[in-house]
Amino acid sequence: MPTATSDEDGFQVFVQQYWRSLNRTAFLLSGDRDRAEDLVQSALEKVHRHWPKVSRMDAPLEYVRRAMVTTAISWRRRRSFGEIPSLSVDPGHHDPYERIDQRQQLIAALRRLPVKMRAALVLRYFEDLSEAEVAVAMGCSVGTVKSQVSRGLERLRTTMAASPAGPVPSVKTVL
Repeated sequence: MPTATSDEDGFQVFVQQYWRSLNRTAFLLSGDRDRAEDLVQSALEKVHRHWPKVSRMDAPLEYVRRAMVTTAISWRRRRSFGEIPSLSVDPGHHDPYERIDQRQQLIAALRRLPVKMRAALVLRYFEDLSEAEVAVAMGCSVGTVKSQVSRGLERLRTTMAASPAGPVPSVKTVL
């Protein structure tokens, strides 16, 4: 028969082994890094109470994930998470998915541009060609490249500023 110490050790090993995976799942469920950590903590707290029984299950990880889902649904129904954050943004901690989201938003915005404008921006900033090299590649003048790039950047700025995640720092850093 397992002892309380071995059960506790088993729980600690489980948490250490699956923390990142559970946190990633919680982020996708909640859409917020801080809420994701709270969700994982809450689910693990619930599971910890019954760990000796849960640890003998065929799939304890799936049981914990299910606890996270039901907790997230419960929180959503209550529309209260128990804490009221004092700051909406934590300036000391960056969202690990922010650059991915920005890149996806930028690609979607690029797809909405006219073909020549998109080509000028992609060749100039993604391929890192000079204006003269872009002009040769597109078969147009350097002036046309400059105007296409200028107008394209302005459209991207406008589109990205209106996006829910806010403006992208610069085309170069996201691509």
